Amino acid sequence: MGHDINGLHHVGHIVQDMDQAMELYRRLGFAVAAPAYPVMPATPGAPAEPFGVANAHVYFPRGFVELVTVIADTGRIPGNARPIPLQVPDDRLPGLRAAIRATAANITSFLQRFQGVHILIADTPDIDCVAARLTAEDVGHGGVLDIQRPVETATGPSMEPARYLEISDLHLPPGRVPEGRIGFAENRPANAPQGRRHTDHPNGATGLVDCVLCVADTALPEFGRRYESYFGRARHGRVTRFDRANVTVVAASALADLLPGERPVILPAFVAYAIAVRDLSVTEKLLRDNDVPVIRTGPEEMFVPTGSALGVAIIFRQEG
Repeated sequence: MGHDINGLHHVGHIVQDMDQAMELYRRLGFAVAAPAYPVMPATPGAPAEPFGVANAHVYFPRGFVELVTVIADTGRIPGNARPIPLQVPDDRLPGLRAAIRATAANITSFLQRFQGVHILIADTPDIDCVAARLTAEDVGHGGVLDIQRPVETATGPSMEPARYLEISDLHLPPGRVPEGRIGFAENRPANAPQGRRHTDHPNGATGLVDCVLCVADTALPEFGRRYESYFGRARHGRVTRFDRANVTVVAASALADLLPGERPVILPAFVAYAIAVRDLSVTEKLLRDNDVPVIRTGPEEMFVPTGSALGVAIIFRQEG
């Protein structure tokens, strides 16, 4: 169980202001691809208009961090954002708009909880196998969906085919669990465009290596069982680690030991994610030169606190 997982595909950082978020991530030393937003007509034959959510990506050789903001209600578009026309037959237009509207509603509800990370997607080489396994274990999910998602390439934005699946809680809207959105994604590398993705980051970042969920102490056993059904066997304790998925679940009473000074605004919540870097000392110098506060937790790890990173602690970890 869990052998159909290859770590993290991406985490989603939900933000109120995309321009502010991109400025922060660049101060953190990340190369951020230009944001994109979908445009489509409200009715057949109508002019295309911005709709749904805008996102930007911080790419690594494997995996990425996604910055997400809602544009459905305000129509406000981030600076330098690129429109991605969504073309669909007229008879499918209402269904697509309804699906995008539901996604935007979920993102809005996440922001109402807090600004920060609400999305955790694991990487899999065989999403059909994951779907069959979850079904056999009576884990609710929405089935495998085929999509096209925008990516930045050397010649401009392009659409990349992907397949994904979202876990669902029967007591919440589709694609939701109490802590946010959890799912699995399978890319199609044979069809992916060449030369895509900015992976040379000034801070030396090489990959997304962990996401940390904080839960009430009394809820830790239940979350441990639930996450084992998603991600396979764990190393249990007040800090429970799911190694194949690169996911950590920490009891609230143990969070300060892991990330000194951090306190979740609500439980359960994704409170941090970790990035591997080539040389931690070089990364630390860049951050301090950019007036970004960092807290050392050991010779091979430090983090930027939640209050300085739009609602999530960002851990930098020496690769090796």
